[in-house]
Amino acid sequence: MTARTRIATLLASLTLLLAGCSGGGDGADDGRITLRFQSLAWQEESVEATRELVREWNAAHPDVRVEYVQGSWDSVHDQLLTSFEGGEAPDIIHDASDDLADFAYGGHLADLTDLLPERLKSDIPRRSWETVTFGDGIYGVPFLQEPRVLIANADLLKESGVRVPTPEDPWTWAEFRQVTKRLSGDGRYGVAWPLKEPVSATLNLSLSTGGQLFHRGADGKVTVRFEESDQVVPRTIRDQVDTDHSASPTTLGSGGSDTLPGFFAGKYAMVPLGFSYRQQIEQQAPDGFDWQVLPAPAGAGGLTQGVSPQTLSVAEDSPHQKEAAAFVDFLLRPDNMVRLALGDWMLPTGTRALADPALHTPERGWATGTALAGHLRPAPAQSVRGYPEWKDKVATPALQEYYSGAIDTDELRERLEEDGNLVLARYQR
Repeated sequence: MTARTRIATLLASLTLLLAGCSGGGDGADDGRITLRFQSLAWQEESVEATRELVREWNAAHPDVRVEYVQGSWDSVHDQLLTSFEGGEAPDIIHDASDDLADFAYGGHLADLTDLLPERLKSDIPRRSWETVTFGDGIYGVPFLQEPRVLIANADLLKESGVRVPTPEDPWTWAEFRQVTKRLSGDGRYGVAWPLKEPVSATLNLSLSTGGQLFHRGADGKVTVRFEESDQVVPRTIRDQVDTDHSASPTTLGSGGSDTLPGFFAGKYAMVPLGFSYRQQIEQQAPDGFDWQVLPAPAGAGGLTQGVSPQTLSVAEDSPHQKEAAAFVDFLLRPDNMVRLALGDWMLPTGTRALADPALHTPERGWATGTALAGHLRPAPAQSVRGYPEWKDKVATPALQEYYSGAIDTDELRERLEEDGNLVLARYQR
């Protein structure tokens, strides 16, 4: 961990400890139960929507009070690990599905199979439940998800004369490469890839080309194989940077937000981003800047993408699991799920919420996003034990070196497979 992350982790743990000492999970002397809900909402609209729902619950349930605790995506894994080991975990936990495997197998999360109502179980598609199912148990409720899309400068697209893709007729990866070449020139790049965190973007988009990377054998053990279908997306990016010079090399180490000033200035015609980045673009774009949302390119797997939905879990150590699950059910009623989705500019997993007209307007690209919802699948690493370590110690540095040109495809494959399988083997003995 960096010094900043260690400090954030300690502060978050201290917050939870103080909350626990002030009458958290066991209930007050008057018999009222207090549940601690750690939320990772961070955008202003999202935080307000979540806090408002907590207030509504508390007004309607005087005997089961929910205490809102602010967490951070930057340090949530280490902070939760610390709180689990110290016996100070919040009752209700906001996280992402690709962070749950080790916690679920480690006995830190409650199995929700018999705690959730049938309404909630039937409303969320099976493919979403797969992201939170480990072994025979369900260890979270997937409630928000986002596809990766292309945010494009609409004026530059129009001037270039390129075909504008739609979810019904998307670009292929080969066509996308040619389009970015046409959009480049005069100091402008056709695309800026923000790949400071390259693993999830590469793996999730590679599902569109038939990539799988992680292969589970009959014995249940997982091995890494970096096959031809897994190489289409990283090779396209590498070719755009090194061969075509249609992708900016300087943004490879940047986060998504870092690319926005250059995008607004016309330096980049397109930026691949998560769907929720539309909020920042709406807030920050200069007057008169015309942008639009396009589907990511398609391959042999069509528009399929991997996603790791945001989740709500209940701590195994919570003495009030039934009440915690009831709050989760309240938070994820269809109307409430729509409020959370609009606040986070993401898509709800629930089918009734997803049908809400507010999510199907063409304004700000909502209709394009909802058209992609049916193509979202569990991220390739979803149930792989040891994935966080594999990502941090093996895949992230290997992909960063590959995209920067320091290693070639064969070296990348060797690193992902040989080094990666050594890491995963420690979790599968």
